[in-house]
Amino acid sequence: MFPLTLHQVLVRRSGKVVIGPTDLVLPPDGPTIIIGPNGSGKTTVLRVMHGIERVTSGTVTWQHDDPSQHAFVFQSPIVLRRSVCENLAYPLRLIKTPKPEIKQAVDHWLERIGLSDARHSPAMRLSGGERQKLAIARALIRKPQVLFLDEPCANLDGHATREIEALLQEASAAGTRLVMSTHDMGQARRLARDLVFMLDGKVHDVSGAEAAFTRPATKELAAFLRGDIVI
Repeated sequence: MFPLTLHQVLVRRSGKVVIGPTDLVLPPDGPTIIIGPNGSGKTTVLRVMHGIERVTSGTVTWQHDDPSQHAFVFQSPIVLRRSVCENLAYPLRLIKTPKPEIKQAVDHWLERIGLSDARHSPAMRLSGGERQKLAIARALIRKPQVLFLDEPCANLDGHATREIEALLQEASAAGTRLVMSTHDMGQARRLARDLVFMLDGKVHDVSGAEAAFTRPATKELAAFLRGDIVI
C-alpha cells in the first residue's frame, strides 16, 4: 500500500488556507507520529491521508490504494448507541463475516481490552478511556493495513494511556501501519519510528525519530521539542 505521497496539497475552508501547499512521502514502515503546535494542521493532514478531507488542489497518491484497508480513530471516541459487543461486531457485519467468526473476534477483543464483563452494557456508559479502547478495538477488528489516530490519548489519564499505547504497539508489531498525531512528546518518543513536524499548515520536517529527538534538523523543530512556543 505504501508509500503514500502528498504533492502540493492545499486545503481551504471558507477561503482560509488550513494546510499547504505541502508535500509529504510516508515510507512503508512506522509508526509515524505527527507533531506540531496547536493549529498547525495535524488533524487536517491525517484526514487528507485517510480520504475524509477534500483537498482544494494537489494530489494524494497511494501506491496501491484500498480504502477498505484504512481505519481512523478520533480524539473524542465515537461509539454507537449499542452494546459494547455490538459496537465490536458492527464492522464485521458490514462485510458479511460469518457469525462464528464474528463471535470469536468479538470475544478476543473484549478480553484484550478488559471489557468482557461489560459486553452487554450500553457503550455510552463506558468511561472515556474505556470508550477509546473500544473505538481502537473496533478499528483493529478488521485488521486494517493502516490505522490513523488523531491524538487518541489527549483527554485520558496515565493508566488509560498506557493501556492504549500497549494496544497500538501490539497492532504495529502485527503489521498494521500506524500514523498518529500527538501533543505528548513522551508518547512520541515511546512510539515513533519517524516524526512529521507540522508548522503553519505545512510539513516542516520529516525525520527518523531518534535523529529528530537527538539532532533536530531545524531550529523550529529544536525549539518545539524544548517546549518553546513556535509560531
